[in-house]
Amino acid sequence: MMTRTALVTGASRGIGFAIANKLRESGIKTLTPARHELNLLSDASVDKYIRKLTNPIDILINNAGINPLAGITEITDSDIEDTFKVNFISPLRLIRDLMPSMIKRRFGRIVNISSIWGNVSKAKRSAYAASKSAINSLTRTVAVEVAKYNILVNALAPGFVNTELTRQNNTETEIKKISMSIPMGRLAEPFEIAEVVAFLSSEKNSYITGQTIIIDGGYTCL
Repeated sequence: MMTRTALVTGASRGIGFAIANKLRESGIKTLTPARHELNLLSDASVDKYIRKLTNPIDILINNAGINPLAGITEITDSDIEDTFKVNFISPLRLIRDLMPSMIKRRFGRIVNISSIWGNVSKAKRSAYAASKSAINSLTRTVAVEVAKYNILVNALAPGFVNTELTRQNNTETEIKKISMSIPMGRLAEPFEIAEVVAFLSSEKNSYITGQTIIIDGGYTCL
């Protein structure tokens, strides 16, 4: 069986780290560039990284993201620009630039890590929520364009996940309150997100495309 090659952005910790580990466990050669190798805020860095790739990319996981918490009257121009650059524009450019080789080989799997905040609302997340809505729309559009080449494009929208960043941004009391608001009664673990990504990225997924799959323990059902 051919060894596939995956590129996972934002894989130094949390969800991205779990995804990269799961893909490697599945026998997939997995590239996890550090920020100094692939800086999504820099067009030149993205271009340079793509030019230096020695293996065609079969699987692209756009996981990196930033989430400035600011009210609509406080959010800065740089917050807006950086959020869209990392969460939407650079993923779009990666998809565009890696797509020709996927089309040539008639195989590709792309998973964009979105968020429930692209579907439902929460205060102080205007740029972040808008960027995730944009990535959901991009997912659907690209999926329709490339389905005939056996390239499947999906998005995964996690809810609250038990990551280092979540623990940094919320007190234990706040996390308990969040957990109580989730029908499952707890936060998701990173490996649970990774399991779904691994399936969507695999050849076992032969027909799911253009979907934004919510994985939130039932939170958005309420």
